[in-house]
Amino acid sequence: MPRVVFTPQLARFVGPVDAVQADAGTLGEALDAAFTCHPRLRGYVLDDQGALRANVAVFVDGQRRTALADTLAPASTVHVLQALSGG
Repeated sequence: MPRVVFTPQLARFVGPVDAVQADAGTLGEALDAAFTCHPRLRGYVLDDQGALRANVAVFVDGQRRTALADTLAPASTVHVLQALSGG
């Protein structure tokens, strides 16, 4: 089952739990499972059109992803983190 992991910066949305096991075949399904457990997270991760926000970076098995339709392997790890900019 894919695992969705959150960085400490997202603790205000997910509380003390830093990961969610998700019975999911796509990135979107895995995030939906996380949103079910942590509803406040949805507005931070997705914009009004349901796409990933520019200030959020998502990596699946170490590769950056932006398409919610991307497929996941049963052992995939999804990392959700705040994208930082500046210098």
